[in-house]
Amino acid sequence: MSMKMRAAGGLFTMTVGLLLNGCAQTASTPIEAANDSFKQEKRAYIGRAQDLYDLSPLYQPDTYRNMDQLYFTRDVARGEQVYPLPQKPNIDVTYQADGAKQTADDFMRRNHVGGVLIIKDGNVVLEKYGLGNDADSRWTSFSVVKSISSTLVGAAVQQGHINVKAPITQYLPALKGGAYDGVTVEQMLRMSSGADWNETYRDPASDRRKMFELQLSNTPDALVKQLSQLKRKSPPGTVFKYSTGESHLQSELIHAATGMTTSDYLSDRIWARMGMEQPAYWQLDAQAGQEIGSSGFSATLKDYGRFGQFILNDGVIDGERILPKGWMDKATEVDPASYLAPGKLYGGDYILGYGYQWWLFPTGKAARDQHDGAFEAQGIFGQFVYVNRKENVVAVVWSAWPEPEMDTREMETYDFIAAAIKALK
Repeated sequence: MSMKMRAAGGLFTMTVGLLLNGCAQTASTPIEAANDSFKQEKRAYIGRAQDLYDLSPLYQPDTYRNMDQLYFTRDVARGEQVYPLPQKPNIDVTYQADGAKQTADDFMRRNHVGGVLIIKDGNVVLEKYGLGNDADSRWTSFSVVKSISSTLVGAAVQQGHINVKAPITQYLPALKGGAYDGVTVEQMLRMSSGADWNETYRDPASDRRKMFELQLSNTPDALVKQLSQLKRKSPPGTVFKYSTGESHLQSELIHAATGMTTSDYLSDRIWARMGMEQPAYWQLDAQAGQEIGSSGFSATLKDYGRFGQFILNDGVIDGERILPKGWMDKATEVDPASYLAPGKLYGGDYILGYGYQWWLFPTGKAARDQHDGAFEAQGIFGQFVYVNRKENVVAVVWSAWPEPEMDTREMETYDFIAAAIKALK
């Protein structure tokens, strides 16, 4: 029944009631019932699978929290216990932008933020939702999952399944004969294989869009085949080349080395042990296929925060070392003279550096206010899991930016997090 028919029915009922009861029945009851019915049937604007990188603001939020309705996925099971995150009153955060004082609500409005979480010393000190999200919403990660995947590589190293100095073709022989010959696992983690790749998200002819089309085609192993056909552009270990394709190899590597699905390995080593509150889910390259190691992971805001807390805890859960001792140091430190150092990427036009699939903030004299030595997982359209070991802070931000990459909004996000850290001192 259409809204107009429901409203008409409500007015008819009201009129009859007034005639029969001599105005004893008020007009509010049937109209409210009609309005309640309308609210219950409020539609979700979920876009088409093939339009993910070109969605309008109307479609972004519902799509980002309902990715399992568009793509093949596999659940990441939670455990029996939940890692406690004691709730403190929300802190008051203010910062400067566009020459004016801005609040947390301003930050969310200005940047199309769907969720923001700040954890300090293991306590939630700020938790806010927007764009129709709530504590049960599971929002997509985009490239944030690259850092989760690299953490799983670390877990496999701890168990003796992977050697980062070994050639990746030792684990993935399907890559032999192409650009990945002679490339080590560590070089792959640093996006330094030397393989040529075009990451442009909105270019239909780019390698990234071809990879996405292969995912939509529901063809098992098509992504590895695509990567096996890449040409080498630079010697391994000499040039940074951001590649969602290369990051996918982390998932293939986990499966090859452990014999488990990547989702099950994540559940077994981290998700269940750490005490995540909700199951997560992970997009696959085909029905019942391989998890995409570089995109398409969905979880709740607090569970992203718990993952950040796991990293802040140096990969130790209840006294058990899940990551090798020193792994996070290695994953997030870089020689200042390296081509991977902060300020060296993209011809010096970007402030961050790169580690094992983690983005690194400048340190020392070059550090941004409050961010000295911090690092983050980052995804397009404004997704962040930020870790600051010096300040014992984890921050999570979900966004629905109108463009995949927006420098001004990225920098404003860092200013907001810095203001939150200052407010906690």
